[in-house]
Amino acid sequence: MRIFLAGATGAIGQHLVPALVAAGHSVVAMIRSQSKTDLVGLMGASPVIADAFDASAVLAAVRQAEPEIVIHQLTAIPPNANFRTFDRDFALTNRLRREGLNNLLAAARSAGASRFIAQSFVGWTYAREGGPVKTEEDPLDPHASRAMRTTLDTIRSLETTVLETTDLECLALRYGILYGPGSSIARDGGYLVKLVRRRRLPIIGRGTGIWSFIHLDDVAAATLRALDHGAPGVYNVVDDDPAAVMQWLPVLAEAVGAKPPFRVPVFVGRLVAGEGSVIVMNEIRGASNAKAKRALDWQLIFPSWRDGFRKGLA
Repeated sequence: MRIFLAGATGAIGQHLVPALVAAGHSVVAMIRSQSKTDLVGLMGASPVIADAFDASAVLAAVRQAEPEIVIHQLTAIPPNANFRTFDRDFALTNRLRREGLNNLLAAARSAGASRFIAQSFVGWTYAREGGPVKTEEDPLDPHASRAMRTTLDTIRSLETTVLETTDLECLALRYGILYGPGSSIARDGGYLVKLVRRRRLPIIGRGTGIWSFIHLDDVAAATLRALDHGAPGVYNVVDDDPAAVMQWLPVLAEAVGAKPPFRVPVFVGRLVAGEGSVIVMNEIRGASNAKAKRALDWQLIFPSWRDGFRKGLA
């Protein structure tokens, strides 16, 4: 198939493009800078330069590519996002999830594409009530931390746009917490791994917040399946093993050769790192992947972070 991919040189894109090419698809990759053309070419895709916020440039690029499927993987997530300034740190990503989405959707329609796949997120977004693991039918958090509210509203807006689009088959893939080469949880260069090695990522409070992880290779595999599987809608793309912070953080420390994490009281965590850090350490819910596995006929390479942290970080 002919694929138009926006966001080819990020952590996900650098796993997804080779997977698409290996599967026999023809990929046109939209990039903003001339400096990334060699990287795109090495991955086997054809580069096209356009600014995601320039609607006419995006339209021209997509029309020229004549894709059957358009994939939106555009983000600008800083590796060291701060929970106190979360929305400010995600401001550009939030624009890409609103304006970039709208520009790509309009271009996909004009170019005659049949399917549109958009990146969403499920790391801390569910309502913090009820059971520990949520499905796509459960509501998103109506009371997000003040510093993270705009980002969650943007995710909600992206998914609403996807669900309300009827002239294209639109899917929103809610990726969990990413790990693997190129992510913040990578053996060499990952920001969170650096904090763990320095023992600067403590367990705050009881550490009962439930995290759902996904290896970048599994992100690529699920996205590949979404090209021709699954009805329009929203899908949680996570592994089989939602786990509390008090479970996974010591395992990550061991996997990267670090000492066990410290534990600090909630009031210290709130004072030093902000309310958002307390929430993600103690209150967030995990996500079920049952719908994605069934509808996309998707099999995980790393069914659990327990094995993935040991074998999939390098």
